[in-house]
Amino acid sequence: MARRIDVARLRERLAGRDELALLDVREQGVHYKGHPFFASSLPLSRLELVAEDLVPRRTAPIVVLDGGDEDLAERAAQKLAALGFTDAAILEGGCRAWQAAGGELFSGVNVPSKAFGEFVEHRYETPRIPPEELARLKESGKKLVILDARPYEEYHRMNIPGGIDAPGAELVYRVHDLAPDRETIVVVNCAGRTRSIIGCQSLRNAGIANEVVALKDGTMGWELAGFACERGSTRVAPTPSARGLAAARAAAHNVAARFQVKFATRDRILAWQQEASRTLYLLDVRTREEFEAKRIAGSRHAPGGQLVQATDEFVGVRNARIVLIDPARVRSVMTASWLNQMGWDEVYVLEPEGADGFAGWPLDKGPRPRAVQAHGPSIGAQALQAMIEKEQACVIDLATSLRYRRAHIPGAWWAVRARLAEARSRIPIPARIVLTSEDGVLAGLAASEAAALWPDTAVLLLEGGNAGWLAAQLPVESGITRATTALDDVWYKPYDHEHETDYEKHARAYLSWEVALVDQIKRDPTIRFRAYD
Repeated sequence: MARRIDVARLRERLAGRDELALLDVREQGVHYKGHPFFASSLPLSRLELVAEDLVPRRTAPIVVLDGGDEDLAERAAQKLAALGFTDAAILEGGCRAWQAAGGELFSGVNVPSKAFGEFVEHRYETPRIPPEELARLKESGKKLVILDARPYEEYHRMNIPGGIDAPGAELVYRVHDLAPDRETIVVVNCAGRTRSIIGCQSLRNAGIANEVVALKDGTMGWELAGFACERGSTRVAPTPSARGLAAARAAAHNVAARFQVKFATRDRILAWQQEASRTLYLLDVRTREEFEAKRIAGSRHAPGGQLVQATDEFVGVRNARIVLIDPARVRSVMTASWLNQMGWDEVYVLEPEGADGFAGWPLDKGPRPRAVQAHGPSIGAQALQAMIEKEQACVIDLATSLRYRRAHIPGAWWAVRARLAEARSRIPIPARIVLTSEDGVLAGLAASEAAALWPDTAVLLLEGGNAGWLAAQLPVESGITRATTALDDVWYKPYDHEHETDYEKHARAYLSWEVALVDQIKRDPTIRFRAYD
């Protein structure tokens, strides 16, 4: 049995300056319904895939929680111990006890970042325009550039017509070539509110001469106002010219002074890496293409805009040290300026050294390999197809419900790894089970658990998971055809809902939720956002 901690003691630790990771081990869709403000989502189903990135020091103090009337926290503590984490405790009574003791429960995901965005808008009076005004500006012929602050994948799915993708921290880095004329109005948008607000205020903080405004409520607001988005756009802000880079560096220099950004040399960071009692995050805030072309070995990709937008997905240990990497020293400074305002005390920008900024560092390149691999008896996609045709295999898909809904192996059941016992009660006992997931890794982690639940059934893994099946160009079906549990494994964004009426309802509810956060955070004394003059 893992040791317990009560709500009063947890509150003391959250109010202090020592390191602590508060981890909600329920599925993300359950986490979404209500959790303490500083709880990061670490679903039990995917714990081994995420834990090391979220908590990179295995001796860091951890508190895990669930709803309070289930065994998820105990199971998570056991898994963490098996992975080598030595200081994990369980919140006694979980979320139920936290709320009973007067603690706030916040609905939603990435709550600290979302609440911070609302704080920023109120504190700095970040200007915004409604969709109707943007439509009039577009029709008027005025000089205008629309910059989409989301990652390319989100932008490519749908964007404001004419918009150019310039994710988060890339805005100050790339804007000077996109709007060289100070008469050009710059409009920043995202899907909802946070990245629009932070992006717009980033450009204002950087002191660009142009008028800069945020699009109120982003693409959701645009569509709710009756306007159509583009789909499949590929416009991306170019790498800055020499003139643009010089302007970006000058702007970042001023931002660093105003927001008290700290810098660290390679020698200092190497010394920090030897400190066994402190947690250190090495986060590369450039684009994925730059990260995979050349990076410091052991660093993690955390594009600056997303790091501010979803800090709790990248940094699970409060009061840890964070080092931000960008040889241009623009995106790292802009990101650090925001983390400082969010209340992080030890955020540092790496001082670049040498021609490429990485002199003296061990380097790596290519996609960052998974720390966990799938193991166990396996079967190829073609062989599985033959078995399915002969009704000789039962396929259980452990991918997210969203991915399962889009495409899955015909006849496959959908299950949540942490709820395999529930699946066991719903699926007729087969002679052979084949587990699959997005890339097969999660399925491999679940193999021993499935074998224990179906002791008289052979359990195999699909080689390459669903990606392997798709690569073999074999048939798929869509929809939630065979679900074994509730569809609350992940948060469904407003545009993940299938019907237009559902989208409108969920979009309006989401936008109202974001706006309301600024008042809710006033009721939690552990929240310490900062304002700079």
